[in-house]
Amino acid sequence: SVLASATVSAATTTAAQITGAADRFLETFAAEQTARGFTVRYNPGRLDARLSLEVCESAPGVSFSGDPWKTSQPSLLVVCDGARPWRMFLPVSVEISGKGLVAARPLARGERITESALKREAVALNATRRSPIRSKDQLVGMEMRRGVNAGTVFSADLLSAPEAVARGDHVVITAKTNGFSVRSRGKALTSGGIGEQVTVENLSSTRTVRAEITAPGQVRIPM
Repeated sequence: SVLASATVSAATTTAAQITGAADRFLETFAAEQTARGFTVRYNPGRLDARLSLEVCESAPGVSFSGDPWKTSQPSLLVVCDGARPWRMFLPVSVEISGKGLVAARPLARGERITESALKREAVALNATRRSPIRSKDQLVGMEMRRGVNAGTVFSADLLSAPEAVARGDHVVITAKTNGFSVRSRGKALTSGGIGEQVTVENLSSTRTVRAEITAPGQVRIPM
């Protein structure tokens, strides 16, 4: 949509000049990403060849109006900052590909991910708003929130952290205060993953406290 009125005059900025500026911008973007190990394919949208806007005294500025890493249809904002300024949006299609991690086989809901369940493939990294996970360290040991087919690209919404402490487990409670650390035995009354809060009964004092899970079987009371 053109946000400034189109004006036909003897000197104008034409559709060809606008698409030329967009092509140069996308070519530079693609070259930058290629240097980082990614592959970029792009297709600028078409403008009506009859389009004519007030002449732009310098080359129009071009930028993405949306994050190209989160959508394959980001569109470009083309801006003229002259005596008679104008701006317009140009639809574009951009695909950024790179090595991503996908399921090597079908995975069931609740299944713990092992390295053998992963394989690397070239995937479209911006095909979804959910960024693909590219590090094995972020996947191995996690659990599937839902079942997926082989070839599914891993993203954070598919994963959940496994329980590090289950209800009924005996745990080590650590309390730190004034530089001293005190440890005691406890029993978990609720379940949770690392970083989550659980209710724990101190077996020595029979007090019930809230504690943060720091590792499997380990909890910490903030002091």
